[in-house]
Amino acid sequence: MLMNMSSPTRTLAPHPDRLLPPDPQVRAVARTIYEAVRELPIISPHGHVHPRMLLDDEPFGDPTALLITPDHYVTRLLHASGVPLEELGVGQGALDESAARVAWRHLCSHWQVFAGTPVRYWLEQELAEIFDVDVQPSADTADDVYDRVAARLAQPQFRPRALFDRFGIEVLATTDDPVDDLAAHAKIAADESFRGRVLPTFRPDRHLEVAAPGWRAAADALADASGCSTDTYAGWVAAMENRRAHFAAHGGVSTDHSHIDVGSDVLDPADAERIYAAARAGTVDAAQGVALRRHMFTEMARMATEDGLTMTVHPASRRNHDRPTFERFGADQGHDIPVRVDFTDPLRPLLERYGNHPNLTLVLFTLDETSFSRELAPLAGYYPSVYVGQPWWFLDAPDAIRRWRSAITDTVGFSRTSGFIDDTRAFCSIPARHDMSRRLDAGHLAGLVADHRLDLDEATEIAVDTVAGLPRRVFGL
Repeated sequence: MLMNMSSPTRTLAPHPDRLLPPDPQVRAVARTIYEAVRELPIISPHGHVHPRMLLDDEPFGDPTALLITPDHYVTRLLHASGVPLEELGVGQGALDESAARVAWRHLCSHWQVFAGTPVRYWLEQELAEIFDVDVQPSADTADDVYDRVAARLAQPQFRPRALFDRFGIEVLATTDDPVDDLAAHAKIAADESFRGRVLPTFRPDRHLEVAAPGWRAAADALADASGCSTDTYAGWVAAMENRRAHFAAHGGVSTDHSHIDVGSDVLDPADAERIYAAARAGTVDAAQGVALRRHMFTEMARMATEDGLTMTVHPASRRNHDRPTFERFGADQGHDIPVRVDFTDPLRPLLERYGNHPNLTLVLFTLDETSFSRELAPLAGYYPSVYVGQPWWFLDAPDAIRRWRSAITDTVGFSRTSGFIDDTRAFCSIPARHDMSRRLDAGHLAGLVADHRLDLDEATEIAVDTVAGLPRRVFGL
């Protein structure tokens, strides 16, 4: 067990060549490639920042509320290290200064447990490059670092919209329930003083799990939002189509799906209607619920061929693994755990129907590294609709991204990938995450130049396209 021992204050200064190849000659090539993309605008087509933050543009409350409490990447490892979630502000509402400092001291006194993690990498860049912190967090420096960040947050240039501009964000997508009225998005879009684009993403997961607790209430809410009765299966499908159109009208370009698997078996119409009727009556069983959800997953692909919304798939996370924590604090508190997932056979029904359709774009993500070269790259290397999604969540770390790039490039090159996806609700980590990806791609491309498999000009063009071209094409921006 690591001990929290007092040590000399260390300087916090991220190295300018961080993540670039160690070989001096290859590193020099990587620097050249990286410089071509370093200042390009950020396109974030999938994430979890709440739009009201940018609509209201209120000052951030304190360092803990900004950098710790909402970020389950941070809280989960602190929890694993013995820190109670409530002492990190989880489920506590707005903290007073004393409680906020307690949480901050927990982070700083446990700084060493983040060594080697992407969380540490991002936080170091955030503290140094956004908040001008030049000392490494520790038990001894906790209050000093807190005071420095708090002082910055009190300044107008550290409010959400100012940081949005400073970060160079061009497009930021949120993740939203189908019944959301999207009023915040509409107000942001109508505000001529705001130059960025904040786009909604249609996330229907809870509406498709018809055997889950609370589903009937969700179906009723969908009816209210759409004006379509959900008493019947046909009405339920029509309500989904209605809300997808609502999202598209408010700038939405994609839907997101995160179920435990990617099964896509299609039901006979009579079976779909029968299971739906059982769901409405409260008599549906788990197997029937799975069958209808898989059927509706393919229906979502059918809808995508008609409305053009890109379909992103983030499967195979066992949600709320720690039930007592879920019951006390709710979802998204760091206890979702990956499970194995297959793509080739489960997706076959969907792809046989729509995989060659010119209007379908299907981006496949995974938390299971074994599927990179075994399934995802071969699927994207054949079906014109399929793209390989960037590593996410537990795999959005430097070494995992390098493994991903090496595993898929032989089969699909660069053009069949999604571009970088930050997938975060930690607003201040967005530039650090995108910069990390740009550095890693520069390093990978520099290796191909060093092997004389690409020349420098083409490698640089690929790097620029990966940042500025791919996400625009894949998400129809």
